[in-house]
Amino acid sequence: MAERTESVLASRQKTAEHIIKNLARHGMDGYYCATSAEAVELVRSWMTAGESVTWGGSETFKESGMKSALNEAGCYRMLDRASATTPEEQREMWRDRSSADWFFMSANALTLDGELVNIDGNSDRLALLLHGPAHVVVLAGVNKIVADVEAGFKRIRTVTCPLNAERLHTETPCELTGACSLCHAPKCMCCNLVVTRHSRHAGRIRVVIVGEELGY
Repeated sequence: MAERTESVLASRQKTAEHIIKNLARHGMDGYYCATSAEAVELVRSWMTAGESVTWGGSETFKESGMKSALNEAGCYRMLDRASATTPEEQREMWRDRSSADWFFMSANALTLDGELVNIDGNSDRLALLLHGPAHVVVLAGVNKIVADVEAGFKRIRTVTCPLNAERLHTETPCELTGACSLCHAPKCMCCNLVVTRHSRHAGRIRVVIVGEELGY
């Protein structure tokens, strides 16, 4: 059993290293951490006290311990969109979040060629990935790795959407039947499908691949 575990870990690292090389060709920085704890330590080493931090809806951000670590540090300006309740507060929060020092998210899928494949409903998360915050940290468990973009969208339709729909109670077909139908329901979660294949701003997007299964 121990030999099998070591073999799995070694394979995950080799796959991550392959992706990291491709991310570099695409203007994005890639890193591999065997555990969530290592990922938290790595990311914290990049950050400076007093910087502003925000995040998209991400189970990985919570499951990895990253969110609690940043909160408990007590030295960052945490911009939580859930704290804004009135339209005025929400507009002000958006202005602050769009110019944040750090934005955290996961990816719905990460291809072997180093492309990020994502969907979004309100598209707050994708908007901040594409433009705004100075630094974007994409935390991705090894379960997010797929062969290519087509496989990424397949993963989203068969894994991501049904699980998130159940969690969020969207009343979309993927919640009711467990299968995506590319719907146009009021709470459709895949209003926008985005492939990030290159970043013109070298180093802005940092992809941290974690050798654990995290999020959906």
